[in-house]
Amino acid sequence: MSVDKAGVKGTKNGPIVSPLFTPGHLACPGCGGTLALNRVLNVLGKRTVIALPACCFSIITGAFPHMPLNVNLVHTAFETAAALATGLKAGFEMTGRGDVTVMAWAGDGGTFDIGLQALSGAAERNEDIFFFCYDNEAYMNTGNQRSGATPLGSWTTTTPTGETMDKKDIMGIIAAHHIPYAATASIAHLDDLDAKVKKGEEIKGTKFIHILSACPTGWRMPSDMTIKAARLAVKSRVFPLMEIFNGERRVLNYRPEELTHVRDYLGLQGRFSHLTDGEIEEIQRRVDERWKKLVASVDEVRPADDGIEYI
Repeated sequence: MSVDKAGVKGTKNGPIVSPLFTPGHLACPGCGGTLALNRVLNVLGKRTVIALPACCFSIITGAFPHMPLNVNLVHTAFETAAALATGLKAGFEMTGRGDVTVMAWAGDGGTFDIGLQALSGAAERNEDIFFFCYDNEAYMNTGNQRSGATPLGSWTTTTPTGETMDKKDIMGIIAAHHIPYAATASIAHLDDLDAKVKKGEEIKGTKFIHILSACPTGWRMPSDMTIKAARLAVKSRVFPLMEIFNGERRVLNYRPEELTHVRDYLGLQGRFSHLTDGEIEEIQRRVDERWKKLVASVDEVRPADDGIEYI
């Protein structure tokens, strides 16, 4: 781990904050999505263009002439991030600038729900784009309505007694398209995120990276718990770190040596405070079941490159 002059902790691959995403943006304190985008831009660099659907970052990046990003960004409709990214990439290639990286940066609503058809089309055609989903597990920019990524039991304004369905299996859906590379990542494992973005850079075709981005506002927890919550999601096996190559070969990047009960993860967050002991045990049972199936399906277990201090 490195520490810069301002005392900001970094990882072996560099500082957390990228010069391409400057301070002064409009994110909530402790926003996990801003940390994720900082790291992604650190890897992809200046020659990157972002296709941005309606999401928290429509607000975070501010209104003209305010602009905290030092890369080009194009706002688009909620459902069209992948379609816009596809068009941008085609335009750059036609004008001899095929080396420009085009990425869609969408929340869970713009990925799991409203944006899924455009994402599916781009993946089916194997367009040469990155699609990043920063997943805060609800429509947070409009007041915390449930999405297809909202986990079982979670309180939202549209699930006032708790979500009754399991989170949509977006990695299974993406794998079915047989794109060359798909991965999950966490803001608590930044070097692992860096490595996966770098790996995607070397691959031609559609790259999909699903990043769990803890949201203190929507998850009803203190802003300094962002990393801890993200870390516990991985340690409790709620959010496994994995890679899928060509929709078939699967690699598990982190296998906790000791099981952390989901109660430790859920207990940090006010959105789960209404759950009974029996409901928590039911969530644990489902997590255990999914983990068992995942471990049985992987071709390789490789340790994550864990470079950030556990808070």
